[in-house]
Amino acid sequence: MTDTHTTTRVIVATDTDIDGIVALQAANQMTRGGMLSAELPRSRIAQMMEAMPLIVARNGHEVTGFLMTTTRAMNADIPIVKAMFEAYQGSEDAYVYGPICVGASERGKGLAQTMFAELKQRQPGREGILFIRDDNEASLKAHIRMGMRQVAEFTFNGFVYVVFSYIG
Repeated sequence: MTDTHTTTRVIVATDTDIDGIVALQAANQMTRGGMLSAELPRSRIAQMMEAMPLIVARNGHEVTGFLMTTTRAMNADIPIVKAMFEAYQGSEDAYVYGPICVGASERGKGLAQTMFAELKQRQPGREGILFIRDDNEASLKAHIRMGMRQVAEFTFNGFVYVVFSYIG
């Protein structure tokens, strides 16, 4: 467990966090002014949690941030993830990082970096691969500050995405 400040805890998600993750994800969709590119159903999130660690930030019982991860195979059916792997293959045991989301009330406090540090501790030596829309400057800057490197770009549904990679 990592403390970002006195009331927010960063931990591995449990089943009790799924409702909060779904709600935060819904609030940050592009249709609501957010930057998330996909909305994963509750059942997919539960499957992802079984396969890999999903990191959450909680302020009391409220989920204020999440960092999802999954295996390459689990998301092979999602077209945007398929496009990412066509642009950059990565290592054989690479996993998908993301999406990551920090609630509006917690932004600017280093929470994304704290969740990422927790994930890296749990996946040492493994490559994580992610994509970010090229007009999401805040996310691009945050991920560069976390030490990730750009490895490719691709276009999907009229948007350009940047592919990043890192080793945990």
